[in-house]
Amino acid sequence: MFDILSKLGDVQKKMEEVKTRLDTVYVEGVSAQGQVKITLTANKKIKSIDIDPCLLFPERKEEVQDFLELAFSDAFSKADAISEAEMKAAGRDMLPGFPGF
Repeated sequence: MFDILSKLGDVQKKMEEVKTRLDTVYVEGVSAQGQVKITLTANKKIKSIDIDPCLLFPERKEEVQDFLELAFSDAFSKADAISEAEMKAAGRDMLPGFPGF
């Protein structure tokens, strides 16, 4: 029992290390036409938003909003995939016999 508790403590420490490392991993989400780009960390912290100047006119407001939505969705999906893979790998290495890891 003590061994399991010890391993769980190690897993928690490892997960915190993974979260810290994910702050240094960047993903880029891009709208379909590449006119909007979003850069996030794998922990979903926004680092930059780049909007093509051709979109910066009031009559293109809805188009910009659509492109932002697409770019954020793309970036968040990539960040989720990286985060999930890192967490699973860390858990699997620490607790190889537990289901779900």
